[in-house]
Amino acid sequence: MVSVKTKLRRELRHNSTPAEKVFWAMVCDRKVLGLKFRRQHSIGPYIVDFSCPALKLIVEIDGDSHATVQGIESDKTRTVYLEWQGYKIIRYANSDVLNNLDGVFQDLTTKLEKLRPNPTSSPSLSSLQEER
Repeated sequence: MVSVKTKLRRELRHNSTPAEKVFWAMVCDRKVLGLKFRRQHSIGPYIVDFSCPALKLIVEIDGDSHATVQGIESDKTRTVYLEWQGYKIIRYANSDVLNNLDGVFQDLTTKLEKLRPNPTSSPSLSSLQEER
């Protein structure tokens, strides 16, 4: 029997926002520094947009609802829990992903290289950009 949370994760993957689809296309299949990303992944009581388990990293793609008072408070609560679990969180706005994907890619790659245990064995940034 499939759990309610599993059904919700599947529904979220099926109904991804345009920004989430663009971001997923950028990071799926180990396209960024050979790192595996998951989308709509459960961590404790939360479902995060994207995670890189090897680096204990979460990437959230935020829409307008995150800018409301309720959204800000909800994000704070989530962040405290996820950081307590040892995760680092990176946030990008939907508009940044849709309108400045190269900037998001550069920023993400820079942050991933800092988090990687052995960044010297990674492919160069220019070779990764050529693949996209």
